[in-house]
Amino acid sequence: MRKILLAVLALAVTSISFAQQSTLSVEYIMRDPSWMGTFPSSPYWSEDGKSIYFRYNLAGDPADSLYKIELNQIDQIQKVQWNEAKDSRGKSGEYSQDKKSRIYREQNKLMLETVKTGDVEILLEWPDAMSNPYFLFDESKIAFSSSDNIYVFDRNTGKASKVTNIKSGSKQSESSSSSSSGTTKGFVESENLALIQILQERAKKDSLSKVYRESIKEMHEEEEYAFYTAGKNLSNLTLSPDARFATFSVFKRTSNPPTAVPDYLDASGYTKDLRARSKVGTEPSEIEIGFYDLANDTVFYLNTSTLEGIQDLPDYVKDYPDKEWEVKDRDVYLSGPYFSPDGKSAVVVVRSLDNKDRWIAQVNFENGDLKTLDRQRDEAWISGPGIGWTFSAGEFGWLPDSEHIYFQSEESGYSHLYLLNVNNGKKTALTSGEFEVFDPFLSKDKKSWYLTTSEVDPGERHFYRMPVMGGKMEKLTNMTGENQAYLSPDESKMVILHSYSNTPPELYLKDLNKKNSEVIKLTSGQSEEFKSYNWRDPEIVRFEARDGAMVPARLYTPDPAKKNGAAVIFVHGAGYLQNAHKWWSSYFREYMFHNLLTDLGYTVLDIDYRASAGYGRDWRTGIYRHMGGKDLSDQIDGAKFLVEQQGIDKDRLGIYGGSYGGFITLMALFTEPDVFKAGAALRSVTDWAHYNHGYTANILNTPEEDPIAYRRSSPIYFAEGLKNHLLIAHGMVDVNVHFQDVVRLSQRLIELEKDNWEMAVYPGEDHGFVEPSSWTDEYKRILKLFNNTLLD
Repeated sequence: MRKILLAVLALAVTSISFAQQSTLSVEYIMRDPSWMGTFPSSPYWSEDGKSIYFRYNLAGDPADSLYKIELNQIDQIQKVQWNEAKDSRGKSGEYSQDKKSRIYREQNKLMLETVKTGDVEILLEWPDAMSNPYFLFDESKIAFSSSDNIYVFDRNTGKASKVTNIKSGSKQSESSSSSSSGTTKGFVESENLALIQILQERAKKDSLSKVYRESIKEMHEEEEYAFYTAGKNLSNLTLSPDARFATFSVFKRTSNPPTAVPDYLDASGYTKDLRARSKVGTEPSEIEIGFYDLANDTVFYLNTSTLEGIQDLPDYVKDYPDKEWEVKDRDVYLSGPYFSPDGKSAVVVVRSLDNKDRWIAQVNFENGDLKTLDRQRDEAWISGPGIGWTFSAGEFGWLPDSEHIYFQSEESGYSHLYLLNVNNGKKTALTSGEFEVFDPFLSKDKKSWYLTTSEVDPGERHFYRMPVMGGKMEKLTNMTGENQAYLSPDESKMVILHSYSNTPPELYLKDLNKKNSEVIKLTSGQSEEFKSYNWRDPEIVRFEARDGAMVPARLYTPDPAKKNGAAVIFVHGAGYLQNAHKWWSSYFREYMFHNLLTDLGYTVLDIDYRASAGYGRDWRTGIYRHMGGKDLSDQIDGAKFLVEQQGIDKDRLGIYGGSYGGFITLMALFTEPDVFKAGAALRSVTDWAHYNHGYTANILNTPEEDPIAYRRSSPIYFAEGLKNHLLIAHGMVDVNVHFQDVVRLSQRLIELEKDNWEMAVYPGEDHGFVEPSSWTDEYKRILKLFNNTLLD
């Protein structure tokens, strides 16, 4: 006990002594973030375009609440009362093509609203639960679902008709359902029937009635087609715009074993197991898409065997020459169908289970065969901005002409926006260049695109307008940093959520009808306490990696008089994430910690290493089949840059990061032991075979199919290389990177008789820490590690 107390005292003294060189301290910056002020998030417009709603906290509430700014009083921020908050987003529902009308459901009533006036008409009162009302191509007709079938309401006749006949079970089981007369009677029932004459008469009458009902039913079934689900669970039941097809999805979910994460702090006083994700290599869910042909009374399912290259094997199989690989149709995920506005054509987006291919394919309405319109093949994995994942099609849709579809693709090496004519197959790139496109959408009149891009700089985001068939992009934002734009309903104004490297987000208003109009700042949420410190604007630099690539990074440099010759490299998490940019970082605590380190004389480098977002396909896939390859060598080359160009002592280098950053820290200390004298690995993956399927299988394939990739990518296989000082920190109820990861690694380090490491555990914390006390404890330990090892 005395040793523990002394250790805690030493930790506190170390923190205090070095914090005296700065107005910041770990305790100060790791408090509840509310000390920094209140910053807006999630803005949206009222339906009439007269108010802007957003999340905010002027009143010091336990959590952010809904606030608004009315355009006729832009200098006043008003807290929204609960009854207004409930209705602030307006009614959900579907709009007509001209946006003048909206259909929605209110309990079991079908409602039609005239948008301009707000007048509401009850079209239909339905006896059962209804859902998902929407206009058909002929907008006098409205489809909705009820009792697992589709109905169409005709506004001209005022009548609703059932257009599908879907029944659960199978036809055979329905016709052969048994009654009590067909089963063996027990003693009591038999004796009762024998003794009581009226019961005999009733039983005979019931039997005759049943025979009559069955005969009528059989006659009816001969005349009316029914589709039996045969035990399948149907979802996404939708009618095509021309009312020819009803489409549905059938999911077959697999039962993969979850991992139990013990919670030692459950309120009951007992250990409680939290159910967490399965590990990589699990069986995926399956999906089929069915077409119910209402004209021909048939049902067919989409046939993916006609897709181009459906049997192609990945390139990595060449690394396993002794293994026989079965050539067969690959398993796929399906998204859609997406009908043209007139309903005469439908496409689906298909992804191979190995995520090497994405197809956009047209449906043959006669038999369900698929015709490939576009195939994007990536021997690493399909991803990137706007491209979607698993069952998501990403940015995808039809133009009003019912001839062109739009989508994003990394075909050029960067994610860009494309049009494709489904009639002649002509594909057109609407954007091009060494930048990426984010969140494109059509204007209400369908004549223009609105989109965000990184064309100005990878570290900036700006909002643009562009003609629908392509052409010059008109830049609508000008503030350096990130500009998240939200258009008013009439598209005449936009509210911008803008931030810069050292400035948290604030709201701005711009009038798009006035050329070169200036933005108006709507919020100023920084506290006086936060503004009292001169937060650094880190320099964006690029250093050359060993393969010639220019690696972007944020560089924090101290006052020359304070420079101590030591440096720390920060490794961001998530892998596919960008942090060397010019906007306020989601790593704001780390950003403040880097200001503290710089005050103390450290130089800090924050690298967008290979696999980071924002730099195109080749950067994104640079870690394929080898995590801890180029992503790690970028850190080593960053250290070289610090020594050779920033005057850092090669024996005074530290490294730290969380999640993926923790993984890289372990790989650095285990496989490059002479580069970094100390490292802090936070909530780190230690063995990729124990991480989840959706993320890991894309990058490393699966452990069963590609064990080479897993063994060279997992730190636990290299623990014997530890030479210098290591801090491991992990939450014990982490349901993302499980605590089991560091338990297994610590046992290896014990067996290897390593004695220059320590582990801090946080019993009440998940992957992302919540409690200020946990953040403070963790970062005091990190600071102590660097002060004690890099400054001696």
